Amino acid sequence: MAEEEVRIDELYMDDAQSSFIEDSDEEGTADEDVGSVVQLVREKYNKSKDHRYTDEQRWLQAYRNYRGLYGPDVAFTNSEKSRVFVKVTKTKVLAAYSQLVDVLFGNNKFPITIDPTTLPEGIQAAVHFKKDQQPAPAVPPTPGSPPMPPAPPIEAPKPSPTALIFNQLSPELQDKFEPVQDKLVEGTGSTGESVNFFPALEAAKKMEKKIHDQLEESNASKQLRTAAFECSLFGTGIMKGPFAIDKEYPNWDADGNYSPIIKTVPKCSSVSIWNFYPDPDANNMDEAEYIVERHKMSRSQLRSLKKRPFFRENAIDDAVMNGENYYSEYWETLMQDDAQDTNPDRFEVLEFWGYIDTDLLEEYSVDIPKELQDSEQVSVNIWICNNRVLRLVMNPFTPTYLPYYAVPYEVNPYSFFGVGLAENMDDTQTLMNGFMRMAVDNAALSGNLIIEIDETNMTPGQDLTVYPGKVFTRQGGAPGQSIFGTKFPNVSNENMQMFDKARVLADESTGFPSFAHGQTGIQGVGRTASGISMLMSAANGSIRTVIKNVDDYLLAPLGKSFFNFNMQFDFDPSIKGDLEVKAQGTASLMANEVRSQRLMQFLGVVQNPMLAPFTKMDYLIREIAESMDLDPDKVTNNMSEAALMAEILKGMQAEEAPVEETPEPPAGVQVGDTQGSGGGNIGTGTAPTPGEEGFPANTGEDI
Repeated sequence: MAEEEVRIDELYMDDAQSSFIEDSDEEGTADEDVGSVVQLVREKYNKSKDHRYTDEQRWLQAYRNYRGLYGPDVAFTNSEKSRVFVKVTKTKVLAAYSQLVDVLFGNNKFPITIDPTTLPEGIQAAVHFKKDQQPAPAVPPTPGSPPMPPAPPIEAPKPSPTALIFNQLSPELQDKFEPVQDKLVEGTGSTGESVNFFPALEAAKKMEKKIHDQLEESNASKQLRTAAFECSLFGTGIMKGPFAIDKEYPNWDADGNYSPIIKTVPKCSSVSIWNFYPDPDANNMDEAEYIVERHKMSRSQLRSLKKRPFFRENAIDDAVMNGENYYSEYWETLMQDDAQDTNPDRFEVLEFWGYIDTDLLEEYSVDIPKELQDSEQVSVNIWICNNRVLRLVMNPFTPTYLPYYAVPYEVNPYSFFGVGLAENMDDTQTLMNGFMRMAVDNAALSGNLIIEIDETNMTPGQDLTVYPGKVFTRQGGAPGQSIFGTKFPNVSNENMQMFDKARVLADESTGFPSFAHGQTGIQGVGRTASGISMLMSAANGSIRTVIKNVDDYLLAPLGKSFFNFNMQFDFDPSIKGDLEVKAQGTASLMANEVRSQRLMQFLGVVQNPMLAPFTKMDYLIREIAESMDLDPDKVTNNMSEAALMAEILKGMQAEEAPVEETPEPPAGVQVGDTQGSGGGNIGTGTAPTPGEEGFPANTGEDI
């Protein structure tokens, strides 16, 4: 492990304030000393579990509609033969999920940006290159003018402002700006010849790249897709992190021996909504006092916790020795295709994040940081299993927060959990299923004859089964028809018309029109290109609210958490500063083609010299590159690099400029002949004034 990585890991451990319950000395001893802690976590868990029951019923119904399963409340009559289930819910959920994924990863990067705040601290917001000033020529005194005042005394030299600015820059920026450090001036230039660049923006972009690299290393895209799917289906998606983990990178030395590289990286992960138990009195994460996460672990997974910091090894061994304690919840049994009333060989581990009383920790000799000793409550992280406390530490994050992010598909202001797309079309899904079953049953009934046979005219003992080519024998007697066929009318078209009306209602209730996920045969305004564009704009308007929720409830706080993690545990000073995290999911909703066209139009407008000083050209050029699916870091220079390139090109142009030679005068033309007549050397001096010496007066004499 590299030296920096070890330091980061150690800092992360130290930020737990060394406040934890130490492991017991003997294996197999009961955790009687922390029994109140176990009871506290259990009480919080049971309270959230009871409060969540109504939400679980909604999720189960959404899951059934997605899978095409009828619930226990659906009763079929004897006359209903069809059990068809039209999975329109699945189609629309996958359409919403796909659109979310396209927005989140359309540019092959997370829609998270880092910008400097309005008033950055610790780093220059903007500097520019000062214009070269030529010294003014000395003006000799005019005869008869008053004498010049004496020169002021020479003062001691002061530090150069440019030197102060240069010293405030990060070492990496100093290396870049060293060739032109004597031209650095604070602030932006006021002339068109000024070359401006922004060190704070440079730090912001570097922090942004680091966060994107960390998200890529932790496979966050896969985790985010899982959260986006549950958000579309159940109404809420959950993410967790970041946490410092040791990631193993494969490596072989020169001798062919496997020598992996261990690197400490921050990681985030998705949390299933079924294993997430929030504070029942909270409507969002900002109001939550605690969170309980339920883990389902195998024996090996439980033992692997001993490798993580501050986990009590003897407590883990005791929990394993007491045997598996996992009991399947009712919803787990209902969601299994092969439902069996058995419990798996697994352990139930509860992870608690939240506030507990300071007095409770003091009773069990937990060291509380000095700055928190006067607080009535402190934030902690507790893991329990089989009535054993596996881990109890102070919340290591600064500022303190619960490392969970819950994004609603549609905000329910009176509940923690949101409303999903499947719930919005629950009634219309029921209608479509009913009309489709009626149509299928009627088609089966009308497509077959009902046979009526008069057995009095038939020979006894015959097989009355009807099939093509069947021959019946009848008794002698009065002639007449013995076999009759009855045909029922086909009204399936009316049923399908009602089905189509229900599907239109599903489009309206979800905001996802059917043409958006491949339906053909659209009538009305949708038959023209402009009409389809209008409908697509309306569809984007409905999903725009969902994406805004993803920005506000997930991407922005997750990006801020990664930012705080790097500010707290990273040693690179060039990425630090007074920066702001922004989520740009809604900005990427616009198609790249349209966005690129608008950016180019704006670029044409700001070519006006009057508007150029008000335009951030570096940002505009980067946005144009991103709209064309190009990596701006590879195809564009930052402001400092652009300034250096301008200086280099300026020098090259000066060297390559040809020296103009004075042409030889034509034959017969003397130098100074301004008329080109060749009439001698005529000067072009000043004409004499009348009356002066040498100028003939008007005396009437011949000149």
